[in-house]
This record gives sequence, structure tokens and C-alpha cells, in this order.
Amino acid sequence: MRQVRVSNSQELISSTLVHHDDLVQLLLEMFKLRFDPEGPKKAERTKAFEKLETEFLEGLEDVPNLTEDKILRLYLDLIKATVRTNFYQKAKDKFKSYISFKLLPRLIPNVPLPVPMFEIFVYSPRVEGVHLRGGKVARGGLRWSDRNEDYRTEVLGLVKAQQVKNAVIVPVGAKGGFVAKKLPQGDRDAFMKEGIACYKIFISALLDVTDNLVKGKVVPPKNTIRHDEDDYYLVVAADKGTATFSDIANQISEDRGHWLGDAFASGGSQGYDHKKMGITARGAWVSVQRHFKELGHNVQEQPFTCVGVGDMSGDVFGNGMLLSDQTKLIAAFNHMHIFIDPDPDTTKSFAERQRLFDLPRSSWDDYDKTLISKGGGIFSRDAKSIKLTPEIKKWLGLDVAALAPTALIHEILKADMDLLWFGGIGTYIKASHESHADCGDKANDGLRVDAKDLKVKVIGEGGNLGMTQNSRIEFATQGGLLNTDFIDNAGGVDCSDNEVNIKILLNGVVTAGDLTEKQRNSLLYDMTDDVAEHVLRHNYRQTQAISIANYEAVARIEEYRRLMNSLESAGKLNRELEFLPSEEQMIERKSNGKGLTRPELAVLISYVKGDMKEALNQECFTADDYVSSEIHRVFPARLSKKFKKEIDNHQLHSEIVATQVANDMINHMGISFVARLNNSTGANATSIAMAYLIARDVFKLDHWWETIEGLDYKVSAATQIEMMTQLMSLMRRAVRWLIRNRRSELKVLADIERFSKGVTQISSDLHKYLRGSVKDRWEQRHQSLVEEGVPEDVAGLVSGASFTYAALGIIEAHESSSASLERVAEVYYSIGDYLDLNWFAQQIDSLTPSTHWQALAREAFREDLDWQQRALTVGLLNMKGSPKDMQKRIDSWMEQHSDLVSRWQQTLTELKATDDAEYAMYSVALRELLDLAQSTTHAS
Repeated sequence: MRQVRVSNSQELISSTLVHHDDLVQLLLEMFKLRFDPEGPKKAERTKAFEKLETEFLEGLEDVPNLTEDKILRLYLDLIKATVRTNFYQKAKDKFKSYISFKLLPRLIPNVPLPVPMFEIFVYSPRVEGVHLRGGKVARGGLRWSDRNEDYRTEVLGLVKAQQVKNAVIVPVGAKGGFVAKKLPQGDRDAFMKEGIACYKIFISALLDVTDNLVKGKVVPPKNTIRHDEDDYYLVVAADKGTATFSDIANQISEDRGHWLGDAFASGGSQGYDHKKMGITARGAWVSVQRHFKELGHNVQEQPFTCVGVGDMSGDVFGNGMLLSDQTKLIAAFNHMHIFIDPDPDTTKSFAERQRLFDLPRSSWDDYDKTLISKGGGIFSRDAKSIKLTPEIKKWLGLDVAALAPTALIHEILKADMDLLWFGGIGTYIKASHESHADCGDKANDGLRVDAKDLKVKVIGEGGNLGMTQNSRIEFATQGGLLNTDFIDNAGGVDCSDNEVNIKILLNGVVTAGDLTEKQRNSLLYDMTDDVAEHVLRHNYRQTQAISIANYEAVARIEEYRRLMNSLESAGKLNRELEFLPSEEQMIERKSNGKGLTRPELAVLISYVKGDMKEALNQECFTADDYVSSEIHRVFPARLSKKFKKEIDNHQLHSEIVATQVANDMINHMGISFVARLNNSTGANATSIAMAYLIARDVFKLDHWWETIEGLDYKVSAATQIEMMTQLMSLMRRAVRWLIRNRRSELKVLADIERFSKGVTQISSDLHKYLRGSVKDRWEQRHQSLVEEGVPEDVAGLVSGASFTYAALGIIEAHESSSASLERVAEVYYSIGDYLDLNWFAQQIDSLTPSTHWQALAREAFREDLDWQQRALTVGLLNMKGSPKDMQKRIDSWMEQHSDLVSRWQQTLTELKATDDAEYAMYSVALRELLDLAQSTTHAS
């Protein structure tokens, strides 16, 4: 009760139970009836429980004190929220020394937000703890907590962050934490021994209420009544205080015959060592590289200044400060020392940082003082004050003789630097409107700074909780570049997910006798670089997606407003909890021409990915053969080649496919893509995803996208993003076309085969079909891109992206006539030129909707124009008795329909003479064009 923030004291709760022993007896009987495996059958148990509950509630009527009534009711609610317990399990014919309860938190009244899907509460005289999961397939670390009074609050905060961090991987967020209640004082070895013993109890208690898989069949725990569905996926990872405990957890898993074996806890001796790989730091460095790239700076080749939190013995700080030999580390601090080097030699300082990283248990005090530039030094944080040298004063812009260590760190954090790198523990930046208490890190209150006072250009969050979310938003609002901690340091959890999925695969192969355990371990080791490359690709794509969203943030503010409203009304998002703007604030931003910031977009993209993973995890979607093959994008090529059948039958096949497609689609198409299409077409997520896969492979999106990515540092980041938005626009139109024209018969492979060849042919020859001013614009844009360094073929596609999607309609028109594809394309684009449809399409595209309905109207205008141009093309091709020469055929057609052509041309003339055309004018114009299209169709 205390852990779910019940305000009543232990004494009051105890006295309530003592004073109402008759009701307590009923509670005990209900618990026994609900969970004793020796009790009656299910139907009888349910009826008997209802009878006892009625008797209990009637008894509550005689409780005069409201507080006591609430306490007793909560006990009933907790019993009903409990779905499993190990209370009746025995070890060697004795009851266990610990108890675990699996609960559904949503059934507990007033439980603190956010509400996880599952919770396991563990209690014993030696250890207490909780494990919170956001879904059936969930994963996160287990923390050795020191917060005896509120460890659930700590874990709840961690699982909230884990939920958004896990958006890029298969499992949703989970987190666990335990407190050891009888730790010996003074003796370090005895302290660790007791901590490990408590960890073992905690792990065993979690597994006690978890199902197992034996030969593919679910096996429930013995002597356990289950009031929930099968639930066998429980995996854990290391966290604060448990960094070296994974082998212990895996040994317990294997000893119990748990189906995951040593995939139960990632990062063990036969797993991927995150520090050796440097994967968390490398993932966060991808974010740093992107921020600087968008500033026109290459941190791998050009020097930059840096301030950091941490020391070289740490995983994230140490690895991070070795990722570029151009890093000029001016200052850093940890809990013991402050390091300052006002004018470092990049080559020598890099080598010295490498030496410290390789030195076991190094500290800043081990740094070679002779390598520190004039005026710098290593200063103890225990010093009463630190004398400031002229060089330090100049660097920090101070005019004082000395500062206390905390005051000096305060000034260092506000220094005018290129990069602030978080690699240590603590919250050092808050928003100006927040109090220090809001940060929940009292130890660093004395040195924390406000985001508005930061002068640094870029922040890289290799560590967790270096700053509050509000401070990130404040920093971004004033022009600073950053994402969030859960975006930057997602590499670690992504690496663990790869390890678990690969081990699940290979453990099955070992069990089948097709691989020895030694061969499995060797293969795991050999794939280290493959896994790292895969993880870093995820980091690259996700930060890229945020950059594209940031580029379009103002233009899409209305879409994001509606998206947040939709998620919130579905109970999937709590804006206040995630520090997202309220409805009123979104309207205000829109009127002020402002959009969401990068940190806010990071939260939103994570929620959308999580929602999409859930929506796509449907058999009707993942069972499609072509969709199913997406799973092979997730595993290293050597595994996919050697174990194709086993991968196709992976235990988490559906979840992996759904995750892969969700990530791929949202990274390429944007945060609001699915919601926007759902609003405009009514199509569900699976239909949209299938149409996306068709369009992606028909238009060879992967090839073009990767080619643009290959232009990093060769063309400006702005040019890359602008080209990507052109591809996104092409894909959006193609996906919408497929949904509008083929929704009921979408067949991924068949449609790819149907359209691919024709689309390639038309897009390659597009410049031959374009005419007049449209061709002039294409040539100008093409030439401009080529001069900037963009390859000819990419420049050609991007320059004509707004015309390329028409290839789908041209192919359908080709199938409706006897003319060749080239002939159909020629007619299609010729009609566009003769009737000035290209200009009309441009005007539609340039419309800026101010309401949701106007946005829908604009999309409808585009679709109507496309349909009518296609109908005109087919009608003209099928004209009876018309000349074979295309020019003569068009002249003949225009003569036959001269009245309608004239009306259309007059309508365009009026539109061109209007500075601010109303939406109604486009609707009327399209009606005129429809008359012409229908007349042409009937005449043919």
C-alpha cells in the first residue's frame, strides 16, 4: 500500500485490521478461495467468491470510520487485482521464504500514473521489489535501489522512460527494482554477498509467477491458479547496481529450465558487452554528429570544444570521449574531481584519455598533469574553494579570485562551448520555471543551472536524466540542438534486444541438435560488428526522422494537434505526464507560427511507433508471405542465409515483423503519416502498411533514400532533408493512390510485380515526357542539385517526384487500352501540358490548409485531378477513327470537345487572375474538368 502512495501510516493500517478482524477473516477467505489450487473448480470458486465479497461489502456498512472503510476496500481491490501468486508453491515440501504477487494495476483505484499493464510485487524479510511491464512482450533493466520507502515510485519513473526508449525495438518498456533490507554495514564483500542473495530471491520470485514454454507448449507454474492469459515472455537486463549480475540471472533461468535460457538476462558472459562495444556512447554520438552536420560542422574532421559529465573509467563518458580525435575537452567533472584544460592539444589529450580509459578504475587524478595546458588542472570537489587562474577566468568570463567547487561546476555548465556531453549520473539542467525539487536529485541542487542560461550549441545525452524534459524544451526553444536521453542512448537497449532475439533463434537450433553451444557462442561473438552496425543504423534513422519532423514542424502543427488528441482520447497518451503542449498551447503555437520542438517530437514519434507496433501485430498482416519476409531485415545476413527456416518460425515472429515495419514506415514517412491517411481514407493501419510496402519497393525507396544518406558532408544537410521530403511526398501520394484504387485487393507481392517495371521505365524517362514550363522547372531544379553535388539520377528523380507518382495511374490506363506504356505516358503528360493541368496541380499543392477539413479537401482535389487526367488519357487513346499521329489526335480531340475545353480554359484564366483563390473555386474547376473527362470517355 505504501508503494502505491497510500497516505495512511503503517500504524493506522495495522490498527484497522485489528479492529475489524471479522472483515479481515473474509479477506483471507477470499484470497484462499481465489488462489488455493486445492480449492473448488473455477465455476464454484467464482460463485463462492461473489458470495464472500457481498458479505464483506455488507460488513463494511457497519464500519463507521471513512478512512478505515477505504483501507479495507483497498485490500479487496488488491486481492481482485492480483491474478497470480506463488503463495501456495512449495520448495522441498516447505512454503517459500518470499511471496510474489502478479497484479493488473489498472484494477487498483487511484494507482499513480502511468499505469503499466502488469506488475509483480515481491516481499520477504530480506528483500522487497516490484517489476512493472508495459505489455506482454516487454523488457528493461533491474535496479538495486536504495529507496526503501518509495522504490516503486523510482521504478515507475524509469519504466515511463523505458516505454519511449523501447519504441525502436520489439518489446515495450519494463523495469524492475528491489531493496535489500538487511545489508551489513562496513564489510564491502558481505554487503555485495547480501545484495546478490536478494537479487537471486527477486529473480526467482519473478519466475515463480511466469509461464514456461516446453517444446512450443505453454506450461504454467505448478500449484498456481491463473486469472490471466498465458504469459511466458519475461526478460530482464542490467541496471544501476546490477551491471555484473546477468550471469546470475541466466543461471537461475537455466537451472529452472526456463525456455529463454541465457537469453533471459542480456549482457552476460555469453552476450554483448556494451562497454567493450561502446554501443550506448556510439549511438548517442550519432545524434551529436547529426546536430553538428546540420550546423555545417563535421566533428570527425573538424575540431570542436566540449564540456562533459563523467570520467574516463565510465562506459558512456569514456567511450564517448574517444569517438573523435577532434574533441577538445575543456572541462569535465564527476563526483570526485573537476578537470579543466583551457587550451588542450587535441592529439595528446586524445591519447591521454585513451590511456585513462584502458587503465582499470582510473579517475581524473590519474591524468598526466604535464599534458594539461597553462592555467588548467585537476581539482578536488572536497576542496573548500578553488583558486581561478587567469586562463580559467578568461574562459568562463569571470572576475573573481576563487569559487567553491559547486559554484565552479555551475559556471562550467553555462560555458560557451560547442558540445555538452552527458555521461554520468545526476540531473544538472532544469527549466527556468521548475524548482530544484521538481528534478528529484537533491544531491546536485547546488550546481544545477537553468536551460535559458546555457550557451552551448549541442547537447548529447549519453547518460540518463542529465536534464529535465522541460529544460530540453526550453533549450530547444532558444535554438539549442538536442533530442532526449531516451533517443540518444537507445543503443544499449537496442543491442540487448538484438542479443535476446538472436539467442532465442539460436537456442532453438542448439536444442534441435543442429548447432553446439560452443558454436553458438562463437557465432554470437563473430556477429558483434554486425549487431553494432544494425543498432547504429537505427539510431541514425530515428534521429534523421526527428530532423525531418523538425524541418516540417510548423507546417504540420495541425496534424500533430489532431494526432495527440486522438492518442489521448484513446487513453494511449497523457500529455501532461509527457510535458507535451495542451490543446490551448497548440492553438497558440499555430497562431504564432511555431511548431513542436525536437524533444517534443521525440516523445511523439516514440508513442506513434509504440502504437503502430501494437496495431500491426495482427495475423492478417504478418502472415502475408511478403510482409513476413521483413523479419530478415532484422537479423545479420549470415544468420538469414544459414537459418532462414528457423527465422521464419521465430517465437517472436509476429512482434519482430510488426516492429520492423512500424519503424521503417515511420522513419521514412513521418510521425503523422498513418493518422493522416486514416483520416483522409478511413484505411486502417494494416492496409496503410501494406500499401506502404508496395509503394516502397515499387518506387525503390530504399535505394534512393540510402543514396541521399550517402551524401552526408558532400551536400548540405538541408538539401538532404529537402530531397527526402520530396520522396516522402511521392510516397504519400503513391500510398494514397493504392488505397483509393486497390484497397479491397491489396496483394503486396502481386502489386509490386505488377507496377515495378512500368514505374522504373516511366521514372527513368520522365524528362522525355515533360513539356513546356514544367520541363523548364525540372531542368532548373535538376541542374541546381547536380551543381551542389547530387548524382544525376537522384537529382532527376527528386526534381520530378511530384510527377512520378502518376506512373501508377499511367500503368492502369495502359492496361485499359491497347497502346504501349510509352504511348500512354506520352498522352498523359501531353494532356497535362495542353490543358495546363500541371499548373493547376501546382496551385493545389501550394494551398495552405488552415483547418482539418481544408486539408482533406486539398487531398481530394489531388485525387480527383489524377483520376480525371487518367480518364482523359484512356478516352483519348480509345478515340474511334482518330489519327495515329499523337499531335493530330490531340488536335482532333480538342476540336470535338471545343466547348468543354473552352470552359476549362476560361476557368483557369479566372483562377490565374485571382491572388487568393478560395477552395470552392478549385472544386468548381474540377467539376468542369470532370465534364470534359466524362464527355471524352463516352465519345470513345
